[in-house]
Amino acid sequence: MDTELRGQTAVVTGAARGLGAGLVQELARRGMRVALLGLEGDRMERVARDLPVESHCYEVDVTDDEAMRRTAAAVVAAFGAPSIVIANAGIAEGGPFTTSDPVTWRRVIEVNLIGSAVTARVFVPALLASHGYFLQIASTAAFGSAPLMSAYCASKAGAESFAQSLRAELAHQDVGVGIAYVHWTDTDMIREADQHRVLRELRAHMPPGARRTYSVQQVAAWTARAIDHRAATVYAPPWLRLVQPLRPLLPLAVTAVSRRALPRLARQGPMAQTGLLGRGGHADQEMKP
Repeated sequence: MDTELRGQTAVVTGAARGLGAGLVQELARRGMRVALLGLEGDRMERVARDLPVESHCYEVDVTDDEAMRRTAAAVVAAFGAPSIVIANAGIAEGGPFTTSDPVTWRRVIEVNLIGSAVTARVFVPALLASHGYFLQIASTAAFGSAPLMSAYCASKAGAESFAQSLRAELAHQDVGVGIAYVHWTDTDMIREADQHRVLRELRAHMPPGARRTYSVQQVAAWTARAIDHRAATVYAPPWLRLVQPLRPLLPLAVTAVSRRALPRLARQGPMAQTGLLGRGGHADQEMKP
């Protein structure tokens, strides 16, 4: 595939699995060299093994400022200044806020919001040199906050706001900043969330089209096409752009549904905490000393 990205370098965090791995594969297919960043070194090596381009893997926690600074220096030494940096690393947990584990709740914020900011902090100097593009992977959770997902929704809304601020700050220096609004994607995080009764039934209250899950490959392809154009906003699926004007109404709709659904679900059994979801979340949990 002949695109403007061919021969350039992309950095992707959370690259061991899920959408991160899908983005690595899609960008490599478009001829980009890739730097894979994440916690699961062996898993990233397996992703990189079949890529048709030069790649390097860096096992690093995106919330660790000093380790990320060293990683950014290593990426620049290996590839030169990257043209694309994608802040994709993310984790999630579910359950009532009032009984949530403070450490787990805080960790979601740290990875999804602080980790994105750390990624930008260490790579923006290189993007200034390449006049590159920083893409923040957000979520429909940024504008349609759901009950029992308070940490994830808060972190994605914060990441969206951070990216908007960064965009305004860097615009005059010819560095683009985009925000990707990603809906239900077939990752192990979403599959594990669907195994929890309350989260599964709350999802079932969404309109039929909004419940659909999209493949990682499709979401990665939509995202890569937007990266081609340094898009300010990326919608995956594309119909999500029609939801943006309705954002002021979404909290009212979610509250109305929750007021009816949550008491019924509570009568069926306790609303348990999920812990960190998916194998990526488990890897993050296992990293703790």
